[in-house]
Amino acid sequence: MSAKSKKMAEAHRKALRNLEEITDEEDAAITADAQGDPDNPPADDLLRRRGRPPLEKAKQPVKLRLDPDVIERFKADGPGWQSRMNAALRKAAGL
Repeated sequence: MSAKSKKMAEAHRKALRNLEEITDEEDAAITADAQGDPDNPPADDLLRRRGRPPLEKAKQPVKLRLDPDVIERFKADGPGWQSRMNAALRKAAGL
């Protein structure tokens, strides 16, 4: 681990400790101040924007054996083939 990575990891641990120590009243006051300043949104808003949005129903990984030509056909249309395959299965299942 590089010195920069160690520094970032320590800063992250310190920030998490500080968050655990904050009272609900302090959190509400900080949030109200941040919401009043469009250039300074609350940190949790920034964190929520990273990565994928939370799903109402998380998809489940499954092991499924399919014919190679079926997989090749879905992959031929490019990225998103798994979502297209899921949509086709939902349609076939009447969902």
